[in-house]
Amino acid sequence: MEFIILHKLEDLVYLDDSDLGWDVSGKPHSIGSSERIQLSGMYNVRKGKIHLPVNRWTRRQAILCGTCLIVSSVKESQTGKMHVLPLIGGKVEEVKKHQHCLAFSSSGPQSQTYYICFDNFTEYLRWLRQASKVASQRISSVDLSCCSLEHLPANLFYSQDLTHLNLKQNFLRLNPSPSTSRALSELQRFTKLKSLNLSNNNLGDFPLAVCSIPTLTELNVSCNALRSVPAVVGEMHNLQTFLLDGNFLQSLPDELEHMHQLSYVSLSFNEFTNIPGVLEKLTAMDKLCMAGNCMDTLNLQVLKRMPHIKHVDLRLNSIRRLEADDIDFLHHVTQLDLRDNKLGELDATVFNNVEVLHCERNQLVTLKISGYFLKALYASSNELVHLDVYPVPNCLAYMDISRNHLENLPEWVCDSRKLEVLDVGHNQIRELPARLFYNSSLRKLLAGHNMLGRLPDRLERTQVEVLDVQHNQLVELPSNLLLKADSLRFLNASANKLEMLPPATLSEETHSILQELYLTNNNLTDKCVPLLTGHPHLKILHMAYNRLQSFPASKMAKLEELEEIDISGNKLKAIPTTIMNCRRMHTVIAHSNCIEVFPEVMQLSEIKCVDLSCNELSEVTLPENLPPKLQELDLTGNPRLALDHKTLELLNNIRCFKIDQPSAGDASGAPAVWSHGYTEASGVKNKLCVAALSANNFCDNREALYGVFDGDRNVEVPYLLQCTMSDILAEELQKTKNEEEYMINTFIVMQRKLGTAGQKLGGSAVLCHIKHDPMDPGGCFTLTSANVGKCQTVLCRNGKPLPLSRCYVMSCEEELKRIKQHKAIITEDGKVNGVTDSTRILGYTFLHPSVVPRPHVQSITLTPQDEFFILGSKGLWDSLSMDEAVEAVRNVPDALAAAKKLCTLAQSYGCNDSISAVVVQLNVTEDSFCCCELNGVPPPSPGIFPQSVNVVIKDRPTDALGMPSSSSGMASEISSEISTSEMSSEVGSTASDEPPQVAMNENSPAYPGEQRCMLHPVCLSNSFQRQLSSATFSSAFSDNGLDSDDEEPIEGVFTNGSRVEVEVDIHCSRAKEKQLLQVPVEASDEGIVISANEDEPGLPRKAEYSATGTIGRRRGNGSVAPQERSHNLIEVATDAPLRKTGGYFAAPAQPDPDDQFIIPPELEEEVKEIMKQHQEQQQQQQQQQRQYPTDHLADYYDTPL
Repeated sequence: MEFIILHKLEDLVYLDDSDLGWDVSGKPHSIGSSERIQLSGMYNVRKGKIHLPVNRWTRRQAILCGTCLIVSSVKESQTGKMHVLPLIGGKVEEVKKHQHCLAFSSSGPQSQTYYICFDNFTEYLRWLRQASKVASQRISSVDLSCCSLEHLPANLFYSQDLTHLNLKQNFLRLNPSPSTSRALSELQRFTKLKSLNLSNNNLGDFPLAVCSIPTLTELNVSCNALRSVPAVVGEMHNLQTFLLDGNFLQSLPDELEHMHQLSYVSLSFNEFTNIPGVLEKLTAMDKLCMAGNCMDTLNLQVLKRMPHIKHVDLRLNSIRRLEADDIDFLHHVTQLDLRDNKLGELDATVFNNVEVLHCERNQLVTLKISGYFLKALYASSNELVHLDVYPVPNCLAYMDISRNHLENLPEWVCDSRKLEVLDVGHNQIRELPARLFYNSSLRKLLAGHNMLGRLPDRLERTQVEVLDVQHNQLVELPSNLLLKADSLRFLNASANKLEMLPPATLSEETHSILQELYLTNNNLTDKCVPLLTGHPHLKILHMAYNRLQSFPASKMAKLEELEEIDISGNKLKAIPTTIMNCRRMHTVIAHSNCIEVFPEVMQLSEIKCVDLSCNELSEVTLPENLPPKLQELDLTGNPRLALDHKTLELLNNIRCFKIDQPSAGDASGAPAVWSHGYTEASGVKNKLCVAALSANNFCDNREALYGVFDGDRNVEVPYLLQCTMSDILAEELQKTKNEEEYMINTFIVMQRKLGTAGQKLGGSAVLCHIKHDPMDPGGCFTLTSANVGKCQTVLCRNGKPLPLSRCYVMSCEEELKRIKQHKAIITEDGKVNGVTDSTRILGYTFLHPSVVPRPHVQSITLTPQDEFFILGSKGLWDSLSMDEAVEAVRNVPDALAAAKKLCTLAQSYGCNDSISAVVVQLNVTEDSFCCCELNGVPPPSPGIFPQSVNVVIKDRPTDALGMPSSSSGMASEISSEISTSEMSSEVGSTASDEPPQVAMNENSPAYPGEQRCMLHPVCLSNSFQRQLSSATFSSAFSDNGLDSDDEEPIEGVFTNGSRVEVEVDIHCSRAKEKQLLQVPVEASDEGIVISANEDEPGLPRKAEYSATGTIGRRRGNGSVAPQERSHNLIEVATDAPLRKTGGYFAAPAQPDPDDQFIIPPELEEEVKEIMKQHQEQQQQQQQQQRQYPTDHLADYYDTPL
């Protein structure tokens, strides 16, 4: 980074490619390396004053690198010499005469100016923010963090008046090389330096030069793999702050006692097993920071000898007990932090003056605390059954005892006169004492996820402002709750059994100030709607998934301040027109109802989001001009809806407009085994930081891929993941078929492709891939799930949730151990370096190796007991448990409606983040998987397969060549060159759904005594089976002619001059040496498409098989079921050519649809007879050929369809 401004002409220097090895900022290697560049791109650039005609706009490369603007020369705009403009102390200004234009100027009397016009507003804003930050830096303060420096840049020493120097997160070494004099030992030249940050440089040894800087008051050498601190540090008498976190220290030198001004020493995430004794003599210290060390016992005698310590931070150790021998009280400790340890019980009464106690995420069953001065108690996520605080804590203002095993609220809680916030959620409490509501100071009561059967019947006046009683067993609310709670602004009673609401007033006058009311997932009826008018200040109303059939227009008209309403999942047929009275309304969510008439929501000037999916709309009424703030309109799931061209053209102007795509029928190839629905919802900040991926027909159409991506607070990463991960997975599938291998490789490659966006941004991701194993003839569908971060998947099997994902956070013992080994800093909010609480996530490359993209991978074979699976983002799973999510949508027949329901429930339960949910419904029937290996399976009935005659005649030349399968040995060399998108399948339509006229004979000669599964029935010589008609390959791999050694065309391998047609038999058989002749005949609307399918019964078939596309099989009821794993079995019925040098598929050609010859219906019988004669002739020729064995038998290739 450039940092010193020189008032000389040399400020603007020229660097050629060789100079860019380190440039002015001392960066090693190439300037094009992504981690050394903050921003870069090709833009229109102009040098000098903009009004002079001499200077012209030219397209050049511009780079913001460190604190310099680097612009390529005009003559060689992308290579060669580069102009470097220092920005510190300069200016970055907006040029109003040009759109998206900035002026960059250096400081000094001979300053230079460059004008850059950016392509869009996003890039303009990004450059403005970053460059302004650089230009605003002071000369005395230099920030060279994250610059990949290997040595100190030479011009850093031009000014020796520096007071603050930041060199963190570089590659600095104590002695980089003998040829350079810019080692860390030169730091002692800065005689006025006060603050020095050398953290995250992996120095290995303590830099002794810093001890010679007399003015130094703050030194940070964290995360440098230090194993010892030299005694010479005692000479830094002015040092006040000494940060040694994230090293391998086990002791401190006694010379630290000479540092009398040292007031803060941080020793977190080292390897101390005890509190260093030298800290007893550092009397200026008031805080002991030793989180993340190796202490298993806390010796209170040591703390007693340190009366100057008031704040003790011992998070993330392994403390199991406190040794309090002969200790009466520790009066000086006021704050005690014992989070994330292994305490089973805690008697903290020895800290009689404690004000704040943190003991979350231990294994506490009992907890005893002194209540004299207690102000805040944090004890969530334990196993507490007993909580004893004595005396009554009259100073207690905040208490969080959620996620424990408490069955009753302690009596002393009602006597805490200053208690303002009480969180007792996720316990087993059955009743709340009435005295609790009498507390005049209580403002917030969170009692959700308990077992409350009722609230106190008669409440006197209460000052509670926020009341959360969701997920209990409440049948009714107290009749005078809303009458007495004059201060109540927020009420969440979702997920109960409420049938009625209490009145807000007994007269026309009301005092209610209720603003947010959440009543989702209850049993409320139309009778409760009139009572809502007693809350005229209501802004947010959620009444989804109740039993509402109507919403009276007169009642809606009185809710004039309403801004957001969610009435989804009811039986409403209309939304009242009086919704136009709600002038502030910005969100209307009413999916999964019976609404037939489009509401008047487009008349609302503030409307932003309208969700009317899964209704019965038939038309849409729109004004001439759409509302100016409308951002989202969802009309999916309305099968009767028909929009004209004009309406569609108008609605397409909305940023996010969703409508069902026209159905492609059976031609889409989408299998009935799976169907999906997905939904996305932005958070309170109106930023959609999630994305979903859905591909029912992935790769070869026998697969499906679904994904959910969550960027937490950034939009860029989820969008990149959505656009890229499917392509990467398709590429990895070409390299390996091992589920764990290709999934892990997909995430690792995605990490690399994130590029600069993934340096400081990150995102969670979950992918689910459904596929057949082409190498396993008797295999079934396999579901493979891979996730990083907090996006997760759960499968519903037999009505029970089966988690397929795992969250890697600090609570995971192995992850915490790994993080500690890499010496990362875990902040008090549980985040790695204060950035993310997930230890495995995509992006955040600057946190490597602490944060890695390696996913959790789990594969499972789908069975008929599998009903559906859910993919959800962080916001969904933070609000709903997996059990609740599965139970909520198990009886929802439509996948889209199920996904919508999950999203609505999460929002009503308190989620304020962006949410994405994908629900994939499964229909894995008994005939969808092979059970040939099982004993005792009876043969199928004759009606399993409908009679369908597939006969194909293709106009073919005499020279045709087959395409070897990627699963065969000789095809492995070219398999990586074949793109998935370059293969397609042609499937004939079902000729008839009637059962075949022949009976199934289990004693057939082809399979004597063999029992077959429903998917692999016995093939009879006089019955037709529905099959693939042909496989079409890209013409890029066809040479349209014979190789020089080929003299005759290959049987069964046809070409129409532009594509290769390989006729194959797809029937599975365990009897490898006995194959029957199949003559497929397929009817079409124009006639019969005929295909010759020939076999050589005398030659054994190979065991390898290849995958086909996802082919829909028509059932008797008209539905489409996919060809299952056994239909993947492709057995080539012809001789394939010997492989010649140079390959067969070289000359490109274009497919011609006119090459297919269609037989009219009146000629069907004649064609069948011709085909029968042709097959008899072929059999005779084959028998004659077998009498004269050849020297070289042709290789056999499997052919992927």
